[in-house]
Amino acid sequence: MVFKKEDMEERVKDLPALRDKMSGQLAALGLTAGSFYLFLRAFKVERILEVWIQAIGDELWQHLSSYPFCETSGQPGPKRQEGDRQIPEGLYHIDRFNPRSKFHLSLGLNYPNPSDLTLGHPEQPGCDIFIHGGCKTVGCIAITDAGIEEIYLLASWAQTNGQKKIPVHIYPFRFLSENWNKYGPEYPRHHKLWTQLETIDQVFEASWQLPAFEISDAGDYRIKRI
Repeated sequence: MVFKKEDMEERVKDLPALRDKMSGQLAALGLTAGSFYLFLRAFKVERILEVWIQAIGDELWQHLSSYPFCETSGQPGPKRQEGDRQIPEGLYHIDRFNPRSKFHLSLGLNYPNPSDLTLGHPEQPGCDIFIHGGCKTVGCIAITDAGIEEIYLLASWAQTNGQKKIPVHIYPFRFLSENWNKYGPEYPRHHKLWTQLETIDQVFEASWQLPAFEISDAGDYRIKRI
């Protein structure tokens, strides 16, 4: 995917107050607009999207900010079919910037990924999953117009800094025993996927590093190395 600079920065380039605000948040971590990469992590039950920052040349990620979902749809569990209203669960990356979204601004995800194509509906797994503005959704992550402006600008800076893929990890919930006890018995069909995703998130929580992963022919997520 080739990102055009005009697409990345359109509609946010002329908002000096926004640029000043985000530059200030980065400065609090000792960073500038030209010195970081970006990672987004979402938890569906908690309805939160976290923004993580990594200094170029460093291996550790630092938490920058969090944004509440303005609205949500579906239930715990992955998206498997067009029209099921589910927000996906899995490991994705931003693959397009949309400065002319009907939801103010939007960042597209590479859904369906190889796992979704293997495990989802063979003909209609769904498509066009975004992080966007506004407060309406049927499977996307909506974080208000103000929220998407901030993340969109950070994403455009990260891409300009040379980050080819901005990872986006979407989880059903924080992997705590109380959540497993609450949702595990209700959704046993999702245990296999959730356990795979928990393993990856546990590595991140223990090291503040993102493990490399692969997707098997069966659609399973597996850590390649730590």
